[in-house]
Amino acid sequence: MPQWTVTEPKPAGITFGGVPVARHLSRYAQDLAVRVVDQLAEQLPAYAALPREQLRSDIVRVAYQSIRSFVAVLESGQLPDAGQLAAIEESAARRAEEGLRLGAVVSAYHLGAQVCVDEVTPLAAPADLPAVLTLNQLMLRYLQRVTAAGVDGYFQERQAAFGEEHSARQALLDALLDGRGVRDAAGRAGLRLPRGYLVLSLAVAPHPDELAPGVDSAVAARRKLRRLRVELERHVRGVVLSALTTDGGPALLPTESAPGEVRPATWEWLAGVLSHLTRVTGAQVTAGVAATAPEGVPDAVRLADEVRAVATGAGRPPGLYRLADVLLEYQLTRPGPARDELAALLAPLAARPELLATLRAYLAHGMDRRGTARALSVHPNTLDYRLRRVTAFTGLDATRAADLARVHAALTAWDATRRP
Repeated sequence: MPQWTVTEPKPAGITFGGVPVARHLSRYAQDLAVRVVDQLAEQLPAYAALPREQLRSDIVRVAYQSIRSFVAVLESGQLPDAGQLAAIEESAARRAEEGLRLGAVVSAYHLGAQVCVDEVTPLAAPADLPAVLTLNQLMLRYLQRVTAAGVDGYFQERQAAFGEEHSARQALLDALLDGRGVRDAAGRAGLRLPRGYLVLSLAVAPHPDELAPGVDSAVAARRKLRRLRVELERHVRGVVLSALTTDGGPALLPTESAPGEVRPATWEWLAGVLSHLTRVTGAQVTAGVAATAPEGVPDAVRLADEVRAVATGAGRPPGLYRLADVLLEYQLTRPGPARDELAALLAPLAARPELLATLRAYLAHGMDRRGTARALSVHPNTLDYRLRRVTAFTGLDATRAADLARVHAALTAWDATRRP
């Protein structure tokens, strides 16, 4: 409870121009409430978008109660306690339920206070300066409590709603990944299923902070994951469903295009989003992607996983990959006798990892002899010697154009047979 000095007017005795402020506000409370709501609709788009019936009933009623609450403070000199602020908390919770942003709700309290101050200020005379200061101090203390109550009520509702919303969305994601009960789960989540999903299988490399000495790697990883989720949702219209961890995971992006109707511009946009995620998270991101109808999500997840694994195994750089981007490598990695026989061509190099690494580097550098030697930190003559040994052990000559396709295929099959 505020302490008033001897020279200050007591709250109950605040008068402007001989008119008791409390009595004036009480007399015009209903008109002021309507004026407050008019100002809300005029200055805050969130309130302007509310139904007119709601503005003229519920919102006017809340404004009237708030004015009467402040009048009670003026009459008693006591700020409202927690019990008296319950109506404010309840009203803020309803605004949260209706989807109003917290900034609009808090702004409404201050705008209402401004309307009341503007109503009584013209009554004040120069001699009323101490009373004006007292009123302003009291209004600030009152707003402090009202704002705190409103924020508490708003966040209590949002936390409860978020818990229910999160559970419902998780149930929908589980249904989509399982391929059963999808329509029912969407209904319980209050979501309309899109025509299709772009299913991502994400692999996220460690952030440099996760590997830095003296840095809590778990904290760094969680920060990376949070940025990944926030940026993914920010760039995608609709509800993104994901089961991401610090290493990656599946993410379902809604689209209104059927699986066979996704335009090239959409793939370009998605590749740009992935590049942005890499910049924002500070970690390299590789993703396989497949388009599907909601009922085909389980198969699309498997395909996206396989595409990403093939792209990584083929030495492709981080980025977005569709099946069309790795068709040959994908086919070569399918189980079967042809794949096993191709892989067997490199079996003699299993105990000679330096030769296998040399072959990889030579192919990765476009058969550039000097560039490969620099990358391996060896003399070009040493590189030539190793390549001759590869030929001696496998019969494959990576320096001959006629053997290149077979060498690539054998290395792809070799990696596929050793991938978990």
